[in-house]
Amino acid sequence: MIACESLYKSYRAGHGRKRVLENINLTFNRGDRVGLLGRNGAGKTTLIKMIGGVEMPTSGRIVREMSCSWPLGFNGGFQGSLTGYDNARFIARIYGRDYKDLRSFVEDFTELGGQLRMPVKTYSAGMRARLAFGLSLAIEFDCYLIDEVIMVGDRNFQLKCHTEIFEKRHDRALVLATHGADYIREYCNLAVVLRNGRAEVYQDIEEALAIYEAL
Repeated sequence: MIACESLYKSYRAGHGRKRVLENINLTFNRGDRVGLLGRNGAGKTTLIKMIGGVEMPTSGRIVREMSCSWPLGFNGGFQGSLTGYDNARFIARIYGRDYKDLRSFVEDFTELGGQLRMPVKTYSAGMRARLAFGLSLAIEFDCYLIDEVIMVGDRNFQLKCHTEIFEKRHDRALVLATHGADYIREYCNLAVVLRNGRAEVYQDIEEALAIYEAL
């Protein structure tokens, strides 16, 4: 279970503060696949970062009773001066995984080849996303957080991501921020619409999509 309790998030803007999220109360259970919907700037990425522990709420709290991946699409966790392999070794140490197994998976999944021996700061955005995907999927989490990066790379890589996330891990919880209605329809059993800083939960996916499309 993951519970967001009375979450508020604001950022300093000039001499004041800009409120992004206001009194968010959500609960996701094991196996729930949640689609986050909202216009650009509605707070989808901010909410995913808070659930993943990358950002802290201004007030309120998040209770996590299952393990969460870092947000796929967020590359801030990499040390740019280290190589892809060095970052993989660091992740393996943090999560107590065998480095050789993790390295083998990352090599096969990312298809980055010799680039894994180069500093991550030399990577393109797409290469960094491939590495983030590969490292996250090399570790088994109860809940995966995805921020609109399923379309990274060429067609073959997109199919590989699709298989790993939506087929091999069909029993895991998923929080997916996307503008793609087809993904929400096919893979989500709950939808959350963010607007005006607040979150509304819908079990009827079509109702949520209709409201989102009207925004």
